[in-house]
Amino acid sequence: MAVIGKKTLWSGKFLRAVLIEYTVRCNSSNCVEQRNWEAVERTNCDGVIGIVPITDAGEVILIRQFRPPVDGCVVELPAGLVDPGESFEDAVRRELVEETGYEATDVQFLTEGPMSSGASAEILTVYAATGLKHVGIGSRDETEDIEVIVTPLGQVGEKLEEMRKAGDHVDLKVYGMIELARERILKR
Repeated sequence: MAVIGKKTLWSGKFLRAVLIEYTVRCNSSNCVEQRNWEAVERTNCDGVIGIVPITDAGEVILIRQFRPPVDGCVVELPAGLVDPGESFEDAVRRELVEETGYEATDVQFLTEGPMSSGASAEILTVYAATGLKHVGIGSRDETEDIEVIVTPLGQVGEKLEEMRKAGDHVDLKVYGMIELARERILKR
């Protein structure tokens, strides 16, 4: 199985749709079949980062923002695009201030992997941010209208369920990435 070609179907400011040509084995190991798959890719960036910000008081900082593709507000981790030539750690620090108003003294890699491998080539790289200090919201992207939510780690499950019941969507990465940060960074 392998990708043998890719054709751009359309390209926008942040995304492009591609038609991927690839091969797969048939039912018998001697047969190879060619197929097509539609997907989207990011443009104008070197990657995508997610952040699990944890205060010294044991609180996690989440954000809530309107997301047009789901026609509703989504509670999620702060995240963003890595500008061309920017380091992933610098992007974490920049996005954290822009979206939450907090600056981190320590940024640690947690994990990376595909976000929606059936539809997108996007690989998310997640970091934990600690040693936080509130410095005020930085310059936000004009498309962002973000509400910052600071919740004690011990109450995050209840808070997310409360927001879900109120009609918000909860990004599923929130649950797993908070637990991963607890395990690897906080050792709890």
